Amino acid sequence: MPDVLGTGTWVEIHRVVLPAGERAPQVPADTAAVALEMRVKGFLLAPAALGDAAEIVTRAGRRLRGTVTEVNPAYTHSFGAPIPELSTVGEEVRTLLRKRGGRQ
Repeated sequence: MPDVLGTGTWVEIHRVVLPAGERAPQVPADTAAVALEMRVKGFLLAPAALGDAAEIVTRAGRRLRGTVTEVNPAYTHSFGAPIPELSTVGEEVRTLLRKRGGRQ
């Protein structure tokens, strides 16, 4: 029997949103030939094991259902190296807003 993961465990779920052949008619043929899939990370709302159907709540508060595919998944994407010129923009905007009497 697979290990049951407790409520609140950080997991990734997977679900086929649209099977191949049911995609919008305007998508290219090579795109239409594959399923539209969803992979989302969130916290289990009830105990489940790898491979089980489960419901999660995301950090944004969305409740979604899918099959548990990974436990404690990492974020592996990258938006590239930081741009030094942009690192001060947030504070500069807050300063401008304070000078104009706007909200912070």
